[in-house]
Amino acid sequence: MNKHTQADIGTLAEDARALMAATVDVAGEKVGEARKRLAAALESAKEMAGRVRDKAVEGAKATDEAIHENPYKAIAIGVGVGAVLGFLIARRCACKRD
Repeated sequence: MNKHTQADIGTLAEDARALMAATVDVAGEKVGEARKRLAAALESAKEMAGRVRDKAVEGAKATDEAIHENPYKAIAIGVGVGAVLGFLIARRCACKRD
């Protein structure tokens, strides 16, 4: 998740909490049900974000370990991927000129 997406999710969560706080005094069955659903959705989103973060950290650690165990292989893969991408981009740019 990039920083922009994290900020958007944080803003959404703050807005949802503000909405819940603003509707505390509002009576009504539908409002109460909506507040409960919103609270459950926020909790679910927190749990999901935590799982995603944990998996990302786990993947980063595994990648770091693999690169340290096979540095030359990692360099070769990086150069190969860069060469293929460079070729494809150059080819696309050449096609646009024609």
